[in-house]
Amino acid sequence: MIFEVWAPKATAVEVDVLGGRRAMSPGEGGWWTADVAGAGHGTRYAFVVDGDGPYPDPRSRRQPEGVFGPSAVYDHARFTWSDHDWKGRDLRGAVIYELHIGTFTAEGTFAAAIEKLPHLVELCVDFVEVMPVAPVPGGRNWGYDGVDLYAVNETYGGPDGLKSFVDACHRAGIGVILDVVYNHLGPSGNFLRPFGPYFAGFEGSFWGEAVNLDGPDSDEVRRYFLGNALQWLRDYHIDGLRLDAVHALHDRRATHLLAELAEEVDALACSVGRPLSLIAESDLNDPRMVRSLDAGGLGMTAQWNDDVHHALHCAVSGESHGYYRDFAQLSALAKVLTRGVVHDGGYSSFRSRAHGASFAGVPGHRLVACLQNHDQIGNRPAGDRLPMPALKLGAGLLLTSPFTPMLFMGEEWGARSPFLFFSDHVEPHLRETEGARRQHEFDGFGYVWEAPNPSDEESFLRSKLDWSEVKEEAHWSLLCWYRDLIALRKALPELSDPRLDRVRVELDPLGKWLLMWRGSIAVTVNFSLESVTLPLPAGTILLASDDPITSDEIGLRLPAQSLAIT
Repeated sequence: MIFEVWAPKATAVEVDVLGGRRAMSPGEGGWWTADVAGAGHGTRYAFVVDGDGPYPDPRSRRQPEGVFGPSAVYDHARFTWSDHDWKGRDLRGAVIYELHIGTFTAEGTFAAAIEKLPHLVELCVDFVEVMPVAPVPGGRNWGYDGVDLYAVNETYGGPDGLKSFVDACHRAGIGVILDVVYNHLGPSGNFLRPFGPYFAGFEGSFWGEAVNLDGPDSDEVRRYFLGNALQWLRDYHIDGLRLDAVHALHDRRATHLLAELAEEVDALACSVGRPLSLIAESDLNDPRMVRSLDAGGLGMTAQWNDDVHHALHCAVSGESHGYYRDFAQLSALAKVLTRGVVHDGGYSSFRSRAHGASFAGVPGHRLVACLQNHDQIGNRPAGDRLPMPALKLGAGLLLTSPFTPMLFMGEEWGARSPFLFFSDHVEPHLRETEGARRQHEFDGFGYVWEAPNPSDEESFLRSKLDWSEVKEEAHWSLLCWYRDLIALRKALPELSDPRLDRVRVELDPLGKWLLMWRGSIAVTVNFSLESVTLPLPAGTILLASDDPITSDEIGLRLPAQSLAIT
């Protein structure tokens, strides 16, 4: 078979394979090749660049011995798929469920996650969004310290494990979105630098050095990331990608990497005959992110919307520290429900400057909204989740909103397990200073930072879901509430209508209640600790509620901290 690697500045490259080193031949564009007889699926190999190494293949498809070991040849054609009838899923009208493979089950594997798919089918979600699966140092990690971006974490089950999981999801009628990280690589086990100018030479974000997207020799660096994205969608049958922190992609070219990626993914969707989605995580509040390429946008299918989360969180929790400051009033929730964002060009007190732009004309399905996600739980020192009363109210609003709703694993039954930040760095200096780096990242967020040591295995073990909780009455009741809300959203077109200009919101001047109109359907919420009466006509038909509701000629009587859909 032919081995190839990009090393444009090297004077000599060898492939270490089958017990010896073989010289590689230079070719056009800085690519080196070697034809090695006898090598095939499973063969271990590595590269030596100008005498240094051996190093894993930058495009390694498998790292069976971890990030510090050799690569292994992996033949995608050897896997037998059973999802031939799968036609994909459109993001419009969908409900997403975010999960972390390592903590979704006690075993922390793709195989164990497959066993939980009936739960997700009954919940009636349309997509699972899987946190990053690239190899990481050690045995536990959120996934954002990934290296060897073309490979799959062996701890979870490796490339065949991921394919089996995707195949099973498709058989169950569930699409798969994969979280990928292109703005940086992990600080440990990253061996790209000896091969070429993959990095820009400056800190692109708190998490590490910026990748070289627009400097000298950046054409092939861009192809590295574009090829990676296409691999997941083509070879792993993934239905969409969630692109981590795209605001940290430093690209001054006329055609931004995201626009180039959107073009390539559109072409691939035509080839495979199913919709493929790109969801950007961006804190820019820039509507160009989700505008089409022909309208001058970057062509993303959707983007995460932190403003919706912050407004919902403040309304149901009462918190107002740090970046929550601008969302503390119920008027912020009313604004995001009707305009998509709070920061649309006005002043952001957390940033001490104006922020964002108007999302007028952007349909709500292009904004992925949540009540909880891995960041908003895991970035709290104790990794604590919202309590059940807050989840009932927040889920009622989220799942009747005009946005694309996303749940975080365990949220649907009010899981008590935290989701802590955890890692398992091999190098002592990284392991010993991880907690201090984490604390420094959140300076100014308003937290008293008393967090468990992320390097302790206990932080990881405590974050695993306890599925036995579902059997407890309170947890089962909340799960039924989530199921009913999703079923109602899918049954009533008004609730999934993405047109923000058709959402009407009324607020109590005292900030106790909110009434959201979705067509002729009213979603009424009492956030206060006392019962209130909302101005709805007598005889209104009750569609759903988490508490008994009475209606009379005065209006709709809501008990303390309750929600009704009428």
